[in-house]
Amino acid sequence: MREEFTAQLKTAMKAGDKQRVNTIRLITAALKDRDIEARGQGKEVSDADIMALLQKMVKSRQESMEIYDKNARPELAQQEREEIAIIQSFLPSQMSDDDVKAAISAAIAQTGAASIKDMGKVVAALKTKFAGQMDFAKASGVVKGLLGG
Repeated sequence: MREEFTAQLKTAMKAGDKQRVNTIRLITAALKDRDIEARGQGKEVSDADIMALLQKMVKSRQESMEIYDKNARPELAQQEREEIAIIQSFLPSQMSDDDVKAAISAAIAQTGAASIKDMGKVVAALKTKFAGQMDFAKASGVVKGLLGG
């Protein structure tokens, strides 16, 4: 993934796409911060960690966009929308609601979850298998519903 960021940055710079250049630089800066944090703990940053970082960046921008929309700042909200689109271009496509439910049902069967106490096992299995492909906040609600919570 790191090579993808570098290649996309070079392409954007050649094309003169300032918004894309700035957003990719934000991504690489956040990734460097994560690398430094992981190095202090003696860990490596995996592609799954990078996906989680990108999702966190998207979520943060969505929250900012909503605030800007509420406070009549359309130019700032539009900038956030553009950054979201650029960041999402590095993420795999999101699963449909039906696919998410099917994946959750399969994870419940795979882990042998029987009650709400097993929710952590199910969500952990989903995160390892579908990192970057589903919104785990929404998925947790579905898991909770299916486990009778």
